[in-house]
Amino acid sequence: MKLSSDDETLAENKVIILYILNQLSKPISNDNLYKLVLSSTNMNYFYFQQFLLDLADNRYIDCMKKGNEHIYVINAEGKNVLKLTEDIVPGITKLQVDTSLDKELDKVENSSKIIADYTPISENHYIVSCKIIENNDCIFEIKTYAPSREEAKKIVDNWDKNYQTYYSQIINMLTQENKDEQKELKETAEKKKIKSEKNKKGKKVNKIKKTKKSKRSKNKK
Repeated sequence: MKLSSDDETLAENKVIILYILNQLSKPISNDNLYKLVLSSTNMNYFYFQQFLLDLADNRYIDCMKKGNEHIYVINAEGKNVLKLTEDIVPGITKLQVDTSLDKELDKVENSSKIIADYTPISENHYIVSCKIIENNDCIFEIKTYAPSREEAKKIVDNWDKNYQTYYSQIINMLTQENKDEQKELKETAEKKKIKSEKNKKGKKVNKIKKTKKSKRSKNKK
């Protein structure tokens, strides 16, 4: 049976994923795998997730859970299928994958402690997550909304390039706010103390005046 153009595209995309996974020496997370795929194709995010699910259901790849994320690796059956189907991927596409893979892999590995990615909720709604990981612990995370893929990608790119500056500025703003609040509380306490002392002094003066007035009244009598 001859494949239709759509069927060929779907099959080609699955083989591209297998091809990329076959180049890797260790399992890779869902987000990082999608970054590698995007470096050489313009694969839709939702299609990508469905392709991964299909490949896992057919037992061509193994999916494991590590912490809060899923990681993927090609297995023996997937390697065999790749050998039989690799020819359906155009040579230019494989060249693009091979050319960009080394560079993108370095980015993925170097950004293992600096994570920034976006998840499409709908066509005009993306959630962007920026994290800093140290010793497998998330020490900082911020999430925000982006109205388009372009803006989401811009946030991710800026975080990758300038995360140290942004992190430092955010922490400074948060701690400065606390310092200002403490200063304000201290000033309020000092004002209350001064007011209290004035009231005590005023009462003491009034008491003295009343005592003097009382003595004068007795003397007149």
